[in-house]
Amino acid sequence: MASKRKYERTKASLARDAVAGPTAASPGGNRTRAFAIAALLAAALLGALAWQIGRGPSSVPEAANVKSAAPTASAVAADFVGSEACKACHAPAYTAWTGSQHARAMQHATAESVRGDFNDAKFTFDRVTSSFFRRDGKFFVRTDGPDGRLADFEVKYTFGVEPLQQYLAELPGGRLQALAVSWDARPKEQGGQRWFRQYPDEKLDFRDELHWTQRSQNWNFMCADCHSTQVTKGYDATKNSFDTRYKEIAVGCESCHGPGSAHIAWAKSKSGEPGKGLTVQLDERRGVSWAIDPATGNAKRSRERTSIREIEVCAQCHARRAQIAEGYRAGAPFLDHYLPSLLVPPLYWPDGQQRDEVFIWGSWLQSKMHRQGVTCSDCHDPHTQKLRVEGNAVCGQCHAPGKYDAPSHHRHAAGSAGAQCAGCHMPTTTYMVVDPRRDHSMRVPRPDQTVALGVPNTCNGCHTKQDAKWAAAAVRGWLGRDAQGFESFAPTFAAAEDERPAAATSLATIANGLANAPIVRASAIERMAALGGDPSAAQRAAQDAQPLMRLAAVQLAETLPPQEQLRILAPLFADPLRAIRIEAARASAGLQESLTADQRAAWQKAADEYVATLAYTADRPEARTGLGTFEARLGRFDAAQSAFAQAIALDPRHVPAYLNAADALRAQGRDADARQMLERGLAQVPGSAALHHALGLTLVRLGQPKDALRALERASQLAPDIPRYTYVYAVALHSTGRPADALRVLERATLRWPANRDLLLALATMQRDAGKAAAARATVQRLAAAYPNDREVAALAQQLR
Repeated sequence: MASKRKYERTKASLARDAVAGPTAASPGGNRTRAFAIAALLAAALLGALAWQIGRGPSSVPEAANVKSAAPTASAVAADFVGSEACKACHAPAYTAWTGSQHARAMQHATAESVRGDFNDAKFTFDRVTSSFFRRDGKFFVRTDGPDGRLADFEVKYTFGVEPLQQYLAELPGGRLQALAVSWDARPKEQGGQRWFRQYPDEKLDFRDELHWTQRSQNWNFMCADCHSTQVTKGYDATKNSFDTRYKEIAVGCESCHGPGSAHIAWAKSKSGEPGKGLTVQLDERRGVSWAIDPATGNAKRSRERTSIREIEVCAQCHARRAQIAEGYRAGAPFLDHYLPSLLVPPLYWPDGQQRDEVFIWGSWLQSKMHRQGVTCSDCHDPHTQKLRVEGNAVCGQCHAPGKYDAPSHHRHAAGSAGAQCAGCHMPTTTYMVVDPRRDHSMRVPRPDQTVALGVPNTCNGCHTKQDAKWAAAAVRGWLGRDAQGFESFAPTFAAAEDERPAAATSLATIANGLANAPIVRASAIERMAALGGDPSAAQRAAQDAQPLMRLAAVQLAETLPPQEQLRILAPLFADPLRAIRIEAARASAGLQESLTADQRAAWQKAADEYVATLAYTADRPEARTGLGTFEARLGRFDAAQSAFAQAIALDPRHVPAYLNAADALRAQGRDADARQMLERGLAQVPGSAALHHALGLTLVRLGQPKDALRALERASQLAPDIPRYTYVYAVALHSTGRPADALRVLERATLRWPANRDLLLALATMQRDAGKAAAARATVQRLAAAYPNDREVAALAQQLR
């Protein structure tokens, strides 16, 4: 996982590549590597990208008759009354729920709830010995605290049940923090009944963002919304403290069914109110049957599903998302309260398989089952959270066992591990060291794509002594061809990740393909943004009925010239969904004076919502940096610098705050002050490539080429995976009279990034200037093959003839 840390820290200015937001769909909460780095929340939600003044050139079902907008919550006015109030009338469901992990998602630490060994147990990791003990009937851990010294901390709450249990301790300011040492609740014969350290490959001290006392392990922001019912964070920005409250400590009935007081009143009055006093009717399965077609062996729903109520209720916690507003009630539009991640790296592989901890929703939306109308509760009992039937029988509800649960289909011995439907079609990825979770995209095993694209395949998950070529050959031997699946987008997504320009046309085709799942289409739009602007694709996406398409359109529009941006974004200021409105307002900040009066009014309303989101998340330095960036784009530089200063006060190691503060100073012609800001940041984070790069550019403007060159070189060394840093360093070498060195840097770089336009164009130009015409022509041929319609490339080719 060490490489993930590198990605997250060096690409903070590209944080939209991986939206990370608080969510907890599994026991133990969201303590995976990617969730721990809060900087990944920044850009998509908070606009904490390195900002430049000079700007140049949810999913829903696919069926046509399915509502494309998010569902609207009932107007029922109701209060939360607690799950106990449901028991009298719904005893079977209540009893099933009490044994579920939802009911035990968070509990007070008691002898009944604590699973771990607190009988003077000890655990040593990275020279820190943590001791677990009891005192006066309470549970304690002695471990390294916020200052790195050993101290005693009371365990106030348990978090989750199995396969692991975490523990929350309280720090000043109302903060509850998740201890990094967790209890492996699995049976001993499975390797459990032990203390273990999350992030076992990381060396952490009290200053590290992943240390249990730091913000990345903070329950109030990271965990509470999903592990408890109707949470109010209660952050006081002036005091930097929390007064977090919830209506019920765990995930209660009302998390999924909405507040119950009006429903209880309905039950007592026996009124004829069709909604029964509930904010949402989870009745999409009522009266529905599935009949298996003997010809295909597959089932069809007796009537099409025409809503997404249940899926969006589950998505509030079972999606990788950022929270943009609190107060969600079951039945409310998902995108009014959450900003979800799409199928982007490093969260997903190019074929859409889960990679990081993505919590099911994004995977499920890709599946054919979702498109055929299957809901979560078709397979899972919503109260016990267990499968409705075990093993292959759960799939046999819709797929004829005689055809599919047979060696003629799965090609393995009956009853073996290879004969299990989920083993092949829902491979697991282990998170949090001990927690394997199944990919819900329900895919066909594709070892051929492992060979071609480097994505994982489930065959080699079992056949570990063979390679993917062996597995692909075995499948071809069975079928007479490579396996086929729905993930035909995989080669294009892989090409886009490699920044191959030809991918842009294919991405547009995927985005336009109505046969593709909306989350795939939207992910294609988002990936197009990294390859350059496409006004027509952005316009179509902004007008699409699918919300995720409109959300992705904002990213693509940001790559366009200002007037093109406004033409595409202006209608989105009044979009029905808050996530889309605030993203459009953020992206167009500083351009609103070119709008009509009505458009400006709509922009202002959406901008106010965006600022409210930043205020809600003001406990995070990303939010304060986002506010500073927003203010700077509006030309309010004093307010911007105040916000940046607040971000740095919250976290002196928050790199985007220094970067954006320096860029705002640059925009005012204050390069000397910008240099000081960047040097302040490097004093805190000397290994930040982004800060070294920005400092190098600032020193160029200050007329200090030697110092600039050192800074740019250091950036390229610290982040060798970012071609831009190498490109700028090579140009700087050439500009300071070292053309031979520049050529060597570019030649090495173009071996690593063989289709990168900037690197190849610079190489060809420098080869030409060095009198290496043959080499320049060869490089231009590579450029022309990759960029056949590029005018600058064509002009250079003409010069070299």
